[in-house]
Amino acid sequence: MWLKNITLLNFKNYTDASISFSKTVNAFVGNNGAGKTNLLDAIHYLCLCKGYFNPIDSQQIKTAEDLFLIQGDFDRKDKNEKITCGVKRNQKKSFKRNKKEYDKLASHIGLFPLVMISPYDTNIIMEGSEERRRFMDNVISQTDAYYLDELILYNRHLANRNALLKQIAVTRSYDPALMEIYNEQLVASGIKIFAKRQQFMLDFIPLFDKYYEFLTEGIERVSLHYHSQLSDTAFKHLLAQSVEKDKILERTTTGIHKDELIFTIADMPLKKFGSQGQQKSFLIALKLAQYAYLQKHKGFKPLLLLDDIFDKLDDNRMHKLMEMVSHQDFGQIFITDTGRERLLFIFNKINVPVTLFEVNNGSVNHA
Repeated sequence: MWLKNITLLNFKNYTDASISFSKTVNAFVGNNGAGKTNLLDAIHYLCLCKGYFNPIDSQQIKTAEDLFLIQGDFDRKDKNEKITCGVKRNQKKSFKRNKKEYDKLASHIGLFPLVMISPYDTNIIMEGSEERRRFMDNVISQTDAYYLDELILYNRHLANRNALLKQIAVTRSYDPALMEIYNEQLVASGIKIFAKRQQFMLDFIPLFDKYYEFLTEGIERVSLHYHSQLSDTAFKHLLAQSVEKDKILERTTTGIHKDELIFTIADMPLKKFGSQGQQKSFLIALKLAQYAYLQKHKGFKPLLLLDDIFDKLDDNRMHKLMEMVSHQDFGQIFITDTGRERLLFIFNKINVPVTLFEVNNGSVNHA
Protein backbone atom coordinates (compact mmCIF):
# COMPACT_ATOMS: atom_id res chain seq x y z
CA MET A 1 0.00 0.00 0.00
CA TRP A 2 1.21 3.52 -0.76
CA LEU A 3 -0.17 7.06 -0.99
CA LYS A 4 0.18 8.41 -4.53
CA ASN A 5 -0.90 12.00 -3.93
CA ILE A 6 -2.69 14.34 -1.58
CA THR A 7 -4.68 17.56 -2.01
CA LEU A 8 -5.35 20.02 0.82
CA LEU A 9 -7.83 22.88 0.97
CA ASN A 10 -7.89 25.23 3.97
CA PHE A 11 -6.26 22.66 6.22
CA LYS A 12 -4.36 24.28 9.10
CA ASN A 13 -1.87 26.69 7.46
CA TYR A 14 -2.49 25.43 3.90
CA THR A 15 -4.83 27.33 1.60
CA ASP A 16 -4.39 25.02 -1.36
CA ALA A 17 -1.73 22.35 -1.97
CA SER A 18 -1.35 19.28 -4.19
CA ILE A 19 1.58 16.89 -3.87
CA SER A 20 2.56 13.65 -5.64
CA PHE A 21 4.72 11.18 -3.73
CA SER A 22 7.27 8.47 -4.43
CA LYS A 23 6.71 4.88 -3.30
CA THR A 24 9.73 4.97 -0.98
CA VAL A 25 11.09 7.85 1.14
CA ASN A 26 9.44 11.29 1.04
CA ALA A 27 11.03 14.04 3.14
CA PHE A 28 9.58 17.43 4.05
CA VAL A 29 12.24 20.00 4.99
CA GLY A 30 11.79 23.54 6.25
CA ASN A 31 11.91 25.78 9.28
CA ASN A 32 9.89 25.14 12.43
CA GLY A 33 6.32 26.35 11.96
CA ALA A 34 6.41 26.08 8.17
CA GLY A 35 3.79 23.33 8.07
CA LYS A 36 5.81 20.10 7.74
CA THR A 37 4.01 18.30 10.56
CA ASN A 38 0.63 19.47 9.22
CA LEU A 39 1.27 17.40 6.07
CA LEU A 40 1.82 14.30 8.18
CA ASP A 41 -1.35 15.08 10.12
CA ALA A 42 -3.31 15.31 6.87
CA ILE A 43 -2.08 11.84 5.88
CA HIS A 44 -3.10 10.61 9.33
CA TYR A 45 -6.61 11.97 8.72
CA LEU A 46 -6.96 10.00 5.48
CA CYS A 47 -5.93 6.76 7.17
CA LEU A 48 -7.51 7.02 10.62
CA CYS A 49 -10.31 9.60 10.22
CA LYS A 50 -8.81 12.07 12.69
CA GLY A 51 -5.78 14.21 13.44
CA TYR A 52 -2.89 12.84 15.44
CA PHE A 53 -2.39 15.87 17.67
CA ASN A 54 -5.84 17.41 18.15
CA PRO A 55 -9.16 15.50 18.27
CA ILE A 56 -11.28 18.61 17.54
CA ASP A 57 -11.88 18.68 13.77
CA SER A 58 -13.09 22.29 13.56
CA GLN A 59 -9.79 23.52 14.98
CA GLN A 60 -7.99 22.14 11.89
CA ILE A 61 -9.81 24.58 9.58
CA LYS A 62 -7.62 27.45 8.44
CA THR A 63 -8.35 30.69 10.26
CA ALA A 64 -11.23 32.72 8.73
CA GLU A 65 -12.35 29.81 6.51
CA ASP A 66 -15.51 27.71 6.84
CA LEU A 67 -14.26 24.24 5.89
CA PHE A 68 -11.27 22.06 5.16
CA LEU A 69 -10.92 19.27 2.62
CA ILE A 70 -8.28 16.54 2.37
CA GLN A 71 -8.22 14.12 -0.54
CA GLY A 72 -5.76 11.36 -1.39
CA ASP A 73 -5.29 8.53 -3.86
CA PHE A 74 -3.91 5.27 -2.49
CA ASP A 75 -2.63 2.21 -4.27
CA ARG A 76 -3.97 -0.57 -2.05
CA LYS A 77 -3.57 -4.18 -3.15
CA ASP A 78 -2.99 -2.90 -6.73
CA LYS A 79 -6.29 -1.03 -6.72
CA ASN A 80 -6.78 2.74 -6.71
CA GLU A 81 -8.66 4.04 -3.66
CA LYS A 82 -9.78 7.67 -3.37
CA ILE A 83 -10.29 8.88 0.21
CA THR A 84 -11.92 12.23 0.97
CA CYS A 85 -12.31 13.93 4.34
CA GLY A 86 -14.26 17.17 4.69
CA VAL A 87 -15.16 19.24 7.72
CA LYS A 88 -17.49 22.26 7.78
CA ARG A 89 -17.93 24.36 10.89
CA ASN A 90 -20.88 23.20 13.02
CA GLN A 91 -21.51 20.21 10.76
CA LYS A 92 -20.80 16.50 10.93
CA LYS A 93 -17.53 15.35 9.41
CA SER A 94 -17.84 13.88 5.91
CA PHE A 95 -15.65 10.86 5.15
CA LYS A 96 -15.79 9.02 1.82
CA ARG A 97 -14.08 6.07 0.18
CA ASN A 98 -14.36 6.08 -3.61
CA LYS A 99 -17.07 8.78 -3.34
CA LYS A 100 -19.22 6.64 -1.02
CA GLU A 101 -19.93 8.05 2.44
CA TYR A 102 -19.26 5.79 5.42
CA ASP A 103 -22.19 4.89 7.66
CA LYS A 104 -19.75 4.80 10.58
CA LEU A 105 -16.14 5.94 10.67
CA ALA A 106 -15.05 2.81 12.54
CA SER A 107 -15.54 0.88 9.28
CA HIS A 108 -12.55 2.74 7.81
CA ILE A 109 -10.13 1.99 10.64
CA GLY A 110 -7.57 -0.62 9.64
CA LEU A 111 -8.10 -0.43 5.86
CA PHE A 112 -5.16 1.96 5.47
CA PRO A 113 -2.86 1.16 8.41
CA LEU A 114 -0.43 3.82 9.54
CA VAL A 115 2.24 4.31 12.19
CA MET A 116 3.28 7.79 13.36
CA ILE A 117 6.40 8.58 15.37
CA SER A 118 6.44 12.09 16.81
CA PRO A 119 7.90 14.12 19.73
CA TYR A 120 4.29 14.16 20.99
CA ASP A 121 4.70 10.45 21.77
CA THR A 122 6.55 11.26 24.99
CA ASN A 123 3.03 11.38 26.46
CA ILE A 124 3.00 7.59 26.26
CA ILE A 125 5.82 7.49 28.82
CA MET A 126 5.32 10.67 30.82
CA GLU A 127 1.52 10.87 31.15
CA GLY A 128 -0.99 8.59 32.87
CA SER A 129 -1.99 5.02 32.05
CA GLU A 130 -4.76 6.21 29.70
CA GLU A 131 -2.13 7.20 27.12
CA ARG A 132 -0.58 3.73 27.20
CA ARG A 133 -3.96 2.02 26.90
CA ARG A 134 -4.76 4.30 23.97
CA PHE A 135 -1.55 3.19 22.24
CA MET A 136 -2.42 -0.48 22.77
CA ASP A 137 -6.03 0.00 21.64
CA ASN A 138 -4.94 1.92 18.53
CA VAL A 139 -2.75 -0.96 17.35
CA ILE A 140 -5.32 -3.69 18.03
CA SER A 141 -8.16 -1.66 16.47
CA GLN A 142 -6.30 -1.40 13.17
CA THR A 143 -6.24 -5.20 12.94
CA ASP A 144 -9.56 -6.14 14.55
CA ALA A 145 -12.76 -4.19 13.83
CA TYR A 146 -14.68 -6.21 16.43
CA TYR A 147 -12.25 -5.04 19.10
CA LEU A 148 -13.08 -1.40 18.42
CA ASP A 149 -16.81 -2.18 18.56
CA GLU A 150 -16.32 -4.00 21.89
CA LEU A 151 -14.30 -1.10 23.28
CA ILE A 152 -17.05 1.36 22.39
CA LEU A 153 -19.60 -0.95 24.01
CA TYR A 154 -17.50 -1.33 27.17
CA ASN A 155 -17.14 2.44 27.55
CA ARG A 156 -20.91 2.83 27.17
CA HIS A 157 -21.56 0.22 29.88
CA LEU A 158 -18.93 1.85 32.09
CA ALA A 159 -20.61 5.26 31.71
CA ASN A 160 -23.98 3.69 32.61
CA ARG A 161 -22.59 2.01 35.74
CA ASN A 162 -20.86 5.22 36.84
CA ALA A 163 -24.11 7.14 36.32
CA LEU A 164 -25.90 4.60 38.53
CA LEU A 165 -23.26 5.02 41.25
CA LYS A 166 -23.77 8.80 41.20
CA GLN A 167 -27.53 8.30 41.36
CA ILE A 168 -27.13 6.03 44.41
CA ALA A 169 -25.10 8.77 46.12
CA VAL A 170 -27.85 11.33 45.48
CA THR A 171 -30.93 9.22 46.25
CA ARG A 172 -29.30 6.99 48.90
CA SER A 173 -31.26 4.15 47.33
CA TYR A 174 -29.42 1.00 46.20
CA ASP A 175 -30.95 -1.71 44.01
CA PRO A 176 -28.61 -4.77 44.01
CA ALA A 177 -30.52 -6.42 41.13
CA LEU A 178 -30.04 -3.39 38.89
CA MET A 179 -26.36 -3.19 39.79
CA GLU A 180 -26.00 -6.88 38.88
CA ILE A 181 -27.39 -6.18 35.41
CA TYR A 182 -24.86 -3.38 34.87
CA ASN A 183 -22.08 -5.63 36.16
CA GLU A 184 -22.99 -8.43 33.75
CA GLN A 185 -22.94 -6.04 30.79
CA LEU A 186 -19.54 -4.67 31.80
CA VAL A 187 -18.08 -8.13 32.37
CA ALA A 188 -19.30 -9.46 29.01
CA SER A 189 -17.36 -6.77 27.11
CA GLY A 190 -14.45 -6.52 29.56
CA ILE A 191 -13.38 -10.16 29.40
CA LYS A 192 -13.32 -10.07 25.58
CA ILE A 193 -11.12 -6.96 25.58
CA PHE A 194 -8.84 -8.46 28.22
CA ALA A 195 -8.35 -11.63 26.14
CA LYS A 196 -7.51 -9.57 23.05
CA ARG A 197 -5.01 -7.44 24.96
CA GLN A 198 -3.34 -10.51 26.45
CA GLN A 199 -2.89 -12.12 23.03
CA PHE A 200 -1.69 -8.84 21.54
CA MET A 201 1.04 -8.46 24.15
CA LEU A 202 2.24 -12.03 23.58
CA ASP A 203 2.82 -11.15 19.93
CA PHE A 204 3.99 -7.59 20.49
CA ILE A 205 6.65 -7.86 23.21
CA PRO A 206 9.09 -10.02 21.18
CA LEU A 207 8.84 -7.49 18.30
CA PHE A 208 9.55 -4.62 20.68
CA ASP A 209 12.55 -6.44 22.20
CA LYS A 210 13.99 -7.07 18.74
CA TYR A 211 13.80 -3.43 17.65
CA TYR A 212 15.11 -1.97 20.89
CA GLU A 213 18.08 -4.32 20.83
CA PHE A 214 18.83 -3.34 17.22
CA LEU A 215 18.62 0.40 17.93
CA THR A 216 20.84 0.26 21.02
CA GLU A 217 23.03 -2.70 20.00
CA GLY A 218 21.92 -4.48 23.17
CA ILE A 219 23.77 -2.20 25.59
CA GLU A 220 20.66 -1.41 27.68
CA ARG A 221 18.16 -3.66 29.43
CA VAL A 222 14.55 -2.57 29.18
CA SER A 223 11.22 -4.33 29.64
CA LEU A 224 7.61 -3.93 28.61
CA HIS A 225 4.94 -5.54 30.79
CA TYR A 226 1.13 -5.65 30.61
CA HIS A 227 -0.64 -5.44 33.96
CA SER A 228 -4.37 -5.99 34.49
CA GLN A 229 -6.49 -6.53 37.58
CA LEU A 230 -8.19 -9.32 35.61
CA SER A 231 -4.95 -11.33 35.53
CA ASP A 232 -5.45 -12.47 39.13
CA THR A 233 -9.20 -12.24 39.77
CA ALA A 234 -12.32 -12.82 37.66
CA PHE A 235 -13.91 -9.53 36.60
CA LYS A 236 -17.28 -10.30 38.19
CA HIS A 237 -15.57 -10.95 41.53
CA LEU A 238 -13.63 -7.68 41.25
CA LEU A 239 -16.83 -5.73 40.76
CA ALA A 240 -18.53 -7.49 43.67
CA GLN A 241 -15.57 -6.85 45.97
CA SER A 242 -15.31 -3.17 45.07
CA VAL A 243 -18.99 -2.19 45.09
CA GLU A 244 -18.90 -0.46 48.49
CA LYS A 245 -15.77 1.48 47.53
CA ASP A 246 -17.35 2.34 44.18
CA LYS A 247 -20.46 3.73 45.89
CA ILE A 248 -18.33 5.97 48.09
CA LEU A 249 -16.18 7.24 45.18
CA GLU A 250 -19.14 7.29 42.74
CA ARG A 251 -17.15 5.57 39.99
CA THR A 252 -16.08 2.08 38.91
CA THR A 253 -12.63 1.43 40.37
CA THR A 254 -11.92 -2.01 38.85
CA GLY A 255 -11.87 -3.26 35.27
CA ILE A 256 -9.93 -3.18 32.03
CA HIS A 257 -10.14 0.64 32.02
CA LYS A 258 -7.48 0.41 34.77
CA ASP A 259 -5.07 -1.74 32.70
CA GLU A 260 -1.49 -0.53 32.49
CA LEU A 261 1.62 -0.95 30.37
CA ILE A 262 4.72 -0.83 32.56
CA PHE A 263 7.99 0.45 31.04
CA THR A 264 11.28 -0.15 32.86
CA ILE A 265 15.00 0.29 32.25
CA ALA A 266 17.39 -1.75 34.41
CA ASP A 267 14.29 -2.73 36.47
CA MET A 268 13.57 0.93 37.28
CA PRO A 269 10.68 3.08 35.94
CA LEU A 270 11.64 4.46 32.54
CA LYS A 271 9.72 7.68 33.27
CA LYS A 272 12.01 8.56 36.18
CA PHE A 273 15.31 6.87 35.36
CA GLY A 274 15.55 6.86 31.55
CA SER A 275 17.48 9.62 29.77
CA GLN A 276 15.76 11.53 26.97
CA GLY A 277 17.70 9.49 24.43
CA GLN A 278 16.75 6.21 26.12
CA GLN A 279 13.10 7.24 26.31
CA LYS A 280 13.13 8.19 22.64
CA SER A 281 14.73 4.87 21.67
CA PHE A 282 12.05 3.08 23.72
CA LEU A 283 9.27 4.97 21.93
CA ILE A 284 10.76 4.34 18.49
CA ALA A 285 11.06 0.62 19.28
CA LEU A 286 7.39 0.64 20.39
CA LYS A 287 6.31 2.21 17.12
CA LEU A 288 8.47 -0.03 14.92
CA ALA A 289 7.01 -3.04 16.74
CA GLN A 290 3.57 -1.57 16.01
CA TYR A 291 4.53 -1.39 12.34
CA ALA A 292 5.72 -5.02 12.27
CA TYR A 293 2.58 -6.18 14.09
CA LEU A 294 0.31 -4.36 11.64
CA GLN A 295 2.18 -5.70 8.63
CA LYS A 296 1.95 -9.24 9.95
CA HIS A 297 -1.78 -9.05 10.61
CA LYS A 298 -2.80 -6.95 7.58
CA GLY A 299 -0.65 -8.75 5.03
CA PHE A 300 0.81 -5.54 3.53
CA LYS A 301 3.03 -2.66 4.62
CA PRO A 302 1.52 0.30 6.50
CA LEU A 303 2.60 3.89 5.97
CA LEU A 304 5.37 5.09 8.30
CA LEU A 305 5.38 8.76 9.36
CA LEU A 306 8.47 10.11 11.14
CA ASP A 307 8.06 13.60 12.58
CA ASP A 308 11.21 15.37 13.77
CA ILE A 309 12.67 12.13 15.15
CA PHE A 310 16.36 13.07 15.02
CA ASP A 311 16.12 15.36 18.04
CA LYS A 312 17.70 13.72 21.12
CA LEU A 313 19.03 10.74 19.16
CA ASP A 314 22.80 10.34 18.96
CA ASP A 315 24.36 9.83 15.51
CA ASN A 316 24.73 6.08 15.94
CA ARG A 317 21.07 5.48 16.83
CA MET A 318 19.97 7.90 14.11
CA HIS A 319 21.86 6.02 11.41
CA LYS A 320 20.76 2.64 12.77
CA LEU A 321 17.14 3.80 12.59
CA MET A 322 17.40 5.12 9.03
CA GLU A 323 19.26 2.04 7.88
CA MET A 324 16.58 -0.16 9.42
CA VAL A 325 13.53 1.56 7.98
CA SER A 326 15.07 2.12 4.55
CA HIS A 327 16.63 -1.28 3.90
CA GLN A 328 14.52 -3.68 5.87
CA ASP A 329 10.89 -4.62 5.56
CA PHE A 330 9.34 -1.15 5.44
CA GLY A 331 7.28 0.46 2.69
CA GLN A 332 6.47 4.10 2.00
CA ILE A 333 7.98 6.56 4.48
CA PHE A 334 7.22 10.23 5.18
CA ILE A 335 9.74 12.17 7.25
CA THR A 336 10.10 15.77 8.45
CA ASP A 337 13.26 17.61 9.46
CA THR A 338 14.59 21.15 9.63
CA GLY A 339 17.96 20.14 8.15
CA ARG A 340 18.02 19.47 4.41
CA GLU A 341 21.75 18.77 4.42
CA ARG A 342 21.44 16.41 7.38
CA LEU A 343 18.78 14.37 5.59
CA LEU A 344 20.78 14.18 2.38
CA PHE A 345 23.91 13.15 4.30
CA ILE A 346 22.08 10.38 6.17
CA PHE A 347 20.40 8.88 3.11
CA ASN A 348 23.49 9.20 0.92
CA LYS A 349 25.49 7.38 3.58
CA ILE A 350 23.08 4.43 3.58
CA ASN A 351 22.67 4.65 -0.22
CA VAL A 352 18.89 5.20 -0.23
CA PRO A 353 17.19 7.64 -2.65
CA VAL A 354 14.92 10.24 -1.05
CA THR A 355 12.34 12.57 -2.62
CA LEU A 356 12.69 16.01 -1.03
CA PHE A 357 9.99 18.64 -0.64
CA GLU A 358 10.67 22.16 0.62
CA VAL A 359 7.96 23.52 2.91
CA ASN A 360 7.66 27.25 3.46
CA ASN A 361 4.72 28.91 5.20
CA GLY A 362 2.02 26.66 3.79
CA SER A 363 3.52 26.01 0.35
CA VAL A 364 5.22 22.80 -0.80
CA ASN A 365 7.64 22.41 -3.69
CA HIS A 366 9.93 19.67 -4.99
CA ALA A 367 13.46 20.44 -3.79
